[in-house]
Amino acid sequence: MSSFVRVAPAQWLVVALATILPAIQALPPPSSNCQRFCGNIGIPYPFGIGQGSPDHCALPGFYLSCNDTGNGVMRPFHTNVEVQSISLLQGRARMLNHISTACYNSTTQLMDYSDWHLRFHNTPYRFSDTSNKFTVIGCQSLAYISDNGNMGKYMSGCVAMCEISGDENLSSGTCSGIGCCQTAIPKGMQYYRVRFAENFNTTQIYNYSRCSYAVLMDSSDFNFQESYVTSMEFNNTNNGRAPLVIDWAIGNETCEVASKNQTAFACVSSNSECIDSTNGPGYICNCSKGFEGNPYLHDPDLGCKDIDECKDKQNYPCYGTCHNTPGGYDCFCPSGTRGDANNGPCVRVVTTKVWIAIGICTALFFGLIIFLAVEWIRHKQMIIKQDLISKRDAYFRQHGGQLLIDMMKIENISFKLYTREEIELATNNFDDQGIIGEGGQGTVFKGHNIDSVNNPVAIKRCKKLNQDRILEFGQELLILSRVTHKNIVKLLGCSLHFEAPVLVYEFVPNNTLHYLIHVQDKASIRTLGIRMRIAAEAAEALAYLHTLNRPIFHGDVKSANILLDHNLAAKVSDFGCSMIMSAEENLQAVKGTMGYLDPEYLLNFELTDKSDVYSFGVVLLELLTRRTALSKQKECLVSVFKVATKEGKLLDLVDREIVEQDNMVACQVAGLADKCLAMTGSSRPTMSQVAEELRRLVHPMLHGTGEVHAGSSLAVQAWSSTNAAYDYTSEATTDYYSQTKKAPMSIEFAR
Repeated sequence: MSSFVRVAPAQWLVVALATILPAIQALPPPSSNCQRFCGNIGIPYPFGIGQGSPDHCALPGFYLSCNDTGNGVMRPFHTNVEVQSISLLQGRARMLNHISTACYNSTTQLMDYSDWHLRFHNTPYRFSDTSNKFTVIGCQSLAYISDNGNMGKYMSGCVAMCEISGDENLSSGTCSGIGCCQTAIPKGMQYYRVRFAENFNTTQIYNYSRCSYAVLMDSSDFNFQESYVTSMEFNNTNNGRAPLVIDWAIGNETCEVASKNQTAFACVSSNSECIDSTNGPGYICNCSKGFEGNPYLHDPDLGCKDIDECKDKQNYPCYGTCHNTPGGYDCFCPSGTRGDANNGPCVRVVTTKVWIAIGICTALFFGLIIFLAVEWIRHKQMIIKQDLISKRDAYFRQHGGQLLIDMMKIENISFKLYTREEIELATNNFDDQGIIGEGGQGTVFKGHNIDSVNNPVAIKRCKKLNQDRILEFGQELLILSRVTHKNIVKLLGCSLHFEAPVLVYEFVPNNTLHYLIHVQDKASIRTLGIRMRIAAEAAEALAYLHTLNRPIFHGDVKSANILLDHNLAAKVSDFGCSMIMSAEENLQAVKGTMGYLDPEYLLNFELTDKSDVYSFGVVLLELLTRRTALSKQKECLVSVFKVATKEGKLLDLVDREIVEQDNMVACQVAGLADKCLAMTGSSRPTMSQVAEELRRLVHPMLHGTGEVHAGSSLAVQAWSSTNAAYDYTSEATTDYYSQTKKAPMSIEFAR
């Protein structure tokens, strides 16, 4: 039974009781008087029109109504849901599902919400998890999909955002979070409800995008259009409805169990077979291979009948003599010919002399072909080589290579420009076996035998260069070449002979901080002192980048981008391919890693030094807890930390390996992390302040004094060992509340 929210509560009980599937005791054949078409839509058995008529036109639960939709157009309905088509072979039906809307009302100056829900409890129907996706469209839209009564069995959400200054960032045909968002659903769903987050609305942007939409719909042929955001086109296409794919099945038993009760078994045709449902309990019936028709009917004329494959040569090709058999066909070459009649024409048997003549002609023909092929290959190779040289020189000019050489001469900078051949030789032509890392800015390969030395290097092939910034690229490379810090991966040189620039860095051999914390199992090399030293070194590196004459904002600070050398010294990496930005430059697309993203950046798309501070705060939490920034269950470490500190259970969250080593230091680092994770950037410390605070904490640990600067400006007072409640300020409380509100957006936007 399906329905929408406009059904009164008292009616639900009546409707539900009236549609509970009764146990099938017998399957009498349907009458020939049953209506098998509603308008131009076929209604095959086990479906039927009516409701429990003595003609047995349908199996229980499969009855439909045939309603006039206006102007005499008749269409089948399951309660108030229009049915577009029914497939016996796939066990599927297509229906039209109502679209939930949230629109600005210019009269009341408030949002009007139309939240629909649809239920199929106690029916053979369930939502297809393979064809449908929960789809949200809008410019300020966060909608949730949940199970019956939000009882916790299932709940998910999707957020669609875009810049409100114009539609430049919208892209037709793509549904990836900008103007359009889609998320999958689990198997076996028979109920769904839509709810909009009321703090996401179009009150401020109604002149550009008045309405937001949310609906569970067939995503197989959905094609997002920019006009869906700025107009009512999406809602008006099918009168406020969208196509929905429904899986259906007979009963709630497997084929093995159901077939034992032949009086109730639905696969009654003598040439049918049973198939277990892949989306919840029950089964469907299909005709056996070589047969077609309705497997649910006894009638030999309407049930599964043998296919005469000989009459359908398009689907069953036969190049010889065809003979139909029950469930198949025979295809053979007639007498006097030979060959495989199923795959090619039959040929007549020829004499030895003819074969000799054919052989000579064939040899001459293939000899000529080989000669021409060799000459063509040589010519083609020459063209390819010339084209490669031409492209290599063109790429060098496009990427400002000559300008870079001139600037290097003027500024007397030692910066290596590598040839295409040197890079391809060092990476074995970018062999996938040499990949040691992949990130949002490019792919990293391990390079060998470059500069005539055996020391390996890290070679990063960047993504395509922004053509609007080619003239600035040379300047930016020179700035990066001057980045000299013991805790930053050194840029050795580059190659501009490829479609996208290739950067050559020093090779850092000892994996990443993420590997040290979460993968390797030697607790002796991740003591509290080692962790805090690595954190201090990484903080100093980021502070160095932020305080350059042209500040460099990393944009993707995480434990996987902090490399470790032989002495476990930190080396910050993965910022070379990104454009160096001033504080006033805005990002046009979301960049970063889920779990580390600054919530303030998600709201205004502006990357600042405080964005790196927030991400570094998450790294501090990783070091303290040995938990990942986002668990497999999509649980945000920041949210877990905020709850633990608020409830005075911080020490329960700290990693067991270090909790006994120095509780005071652990608590002070937690306080520093809390400052870094302030929701507003203005409330966070600078990276220099963070580095200074970590140096104060690390110094006594490295020199064995056992002292900690408990009164420093940024570290909060330590929590007591009795789990007393942390002195939680109003700023921190606001941060926690905002974090819970923005968590869905962080998860949905992160790439």
